[in-house]
Amino acid sequence: SQTEQQILSSKLECVQSIKDGVLSEVRCTESNLVTLFSQKDSGAKTQTQSSLKLFQVETETLYNKVDSEDLYVTSMLYEKEETEREVTVGEVTELVWKLCLAHSASFETADLFMTLVFELRHLSFEALKVVWQRSSFKCRDNWQPLIDALPSCATEACVVLMKEIIASGEVEEDKVEYFFWSFSFIPKPTSGMIESLAPLLKSPGASQSCFLGVTALLHRFCSSYNSCDGVPAVQSVMRTLGKFLGGNCTVQDSERLSEVQLVLKAIGNAGLAAASLTPVLSLCASLKSNPIEIRLAAIQAFRRIPCSVRVSDLLPADD
Repeated sequence: SQTEQQILSSKLECVQSIKDGVLSEVRCTESNLVTLFSQKDSGAKTQTQSSLKLFQVETETLYNKVDSEDLYVTSMLYEKEETEREVTVGEVTELVWKLCLAHSASFETADLFMTLVFELRHLSFEALKVVWQRSSFKCRDNWQPLIDALPSCATEACVVLMKEIIASGEVEEDKVEYFFWSFSFIPKPTSGMIESLAPLLKSPGASQSCFLGVTALLHRFCSSYNSCDGVPAVQSVMRTLGKFLGGNCTVQDSERLSEVQLVLKAIGNAGLAAASLTPVLSLCASLKSNPIEIRLAAIQAFRRIPCSVRVSDLLPADD
């Protein structure tokens, strides 16, 4: 026996008519019976009837001819029409204010944020500095729209501004880490970006993400630039990394061990740019007095260096 009473009883019936293989008409009847506080089959009842009927069939559909020259292949990344108008500091600052006032989980916020990213790409470094001075405030929940938008900007001016913000210590550590990791995804790095970021490697207490982010940017730059090892900015970074190794990667304590391991990992990250350090890497790997962790890290640092670079002395035959 049923102990629970069914409150709602619904029913839907549809009749379809097909003519010459085409659906010509559909008639539906939907009924809903609320039986709460009712006796037997009585209660509040609604009934809805709907009808869908085919009136016309077009024998031919005309399509506008599209000029093949207007078609192009693109990626699935966000794209926005480029405008010829000049973007002003005032407009960008106003955008940041609008983002602060907009609801965080709305289509308006997403559209405003994307607009902010694209407009930042039109500004010079000097203009970006003014925007930062006017818009470095925090919105509700400590959100800083400009801080979140800068890594997606990917222009040299934006990278230089991020470097200035990092060096000034004006933002929290997690945002600094966010900046460093974003360098790995810049599609078209420039030598100016590398030149700007190189001094951060020399700063006291430079983090792991600093070394790895800068060298990942270096690798992407060298992947699309022939003879990148001749670029002064690249040479500067590699000289800095080479000095950390001290010629043969000798270590005296655990702190020095961790530092050398990080630098070796960064050199491996740099790839083609690290060709000039192969003699040092070979020595670090073959020196028996070095800890096994250092020797293995030195070997792994060769992972992106092309085979054309001489590494025959990496593992001597009598070792």
